Amino acid sequence: MKHGTLIILLIAAALAGGGAYYWDSRQPRGQVLTLGGNVDIREVNLSFRVAGRVDRVEVDEGDRVVAGQVVARIDPEPLRQALAQADGALAAAQANEALLKAGTRAEDIARLGAQAEGLRAAAANAQTTFERQRTLQTTNISSRQALDNARAARDQANAGLEAAQQAYLAARNGARPEELAQAAAQRQAAQAQRDAADLQLHDATLASPSAGTVLTRAVEPGTMVAAGTTVVTLSLDRPVRVRAYAREPDLGRVAPGTKVLVYTDARPGEPYAGTVGFVSPRAEFTPKQVETQDLRTALVYRLRIVVDNADDRLRQGMPVTVRLADEAQPKP
Repeated sequence: MKHGTLIILLIAAALAGGGAYYWDSRQPRGQVLTLGGNVDIREVNLSFRVAGRVDRVEVDEGDRVVAGQVVARIDPEPLRQALAQADGALAAAQANEALLKAGTRAEDIARLGAQAEGLRAAAANAQTTFERQRTLQTTNISSRQALDNARAARDQANAGLEAAQQAYLAARNGARPEELAQAAAQRQAAQAQRDAADLQLHDATLASPSAGTVLTRAVEPGTMVAAGTTVVTLSLDRPVRVRAYAREPDLGRVAPGTKVLVYTDARPGEPYAGTVGFVSPRAEFTPKQVETQDLRTALVYRLRIVVDNADDRLRQGMPVTVRLADEAQPKP
């Protein structure tokens, strides 16, 4: 039993060694590194940051746009009204803060002082009346009711005097620091609401962030859209990238910054110049859409190549061949 097991192990080792030798003998020696890949052009879904009714769509599918070009607009009238309301609230908050900072006018302070003096005299008279009624009541000349009325009149006059004195002191001393801080906070809140309303009005116009080609026109005028609803899908002109894959033994030849040539079937004799910009740190299985000379189940590393002289003939998903620029260029 042990002898049979030993024979099986020897046969397996011989097969593994032979397979390794065969695989190694099949690898190209001194050949130009050739990688398969696809054009990877970025797309962006343009949408409004505010909800509303679409007023106009300025572009159609296939149109080329430049950075900053308006592609669609939302009906701005509700947003204009919201901005006008916010302007009014801000003006009121600013006026209230300015009023507190300025303090009470001298004329008002003088008026409150005179009013306090008048109430002081009235309080003194009420006190005198109360004293008289109390004296008369002890001699049974005045009634108990008259004394109670005099006491109430005195207390009312004293309360009015106290209120007038406090109003006079408040007018003369001005607003408290806490009141000024509150007014400033209210003004800042109103300013923030006004800025938000102005931003929403600005967001009623949708502009392209960069140059590109319109792929999809998703809505039409009159459509009610929510914030974030895709209005136009744009294919960006720049940058144009190529997604390629390299085996682990070839990673040293395709480090970031390496210059490469990108070949397409449409112009095999006119390669595009490119630069390796990114090498994935993680291995993956070769995607089925990529044709390589290795087995599809081989582990590879993804590369991102930026095409330096891209033109309109590079299309999304187009298969390409990548070779190192400093190596001898084989015939396409």
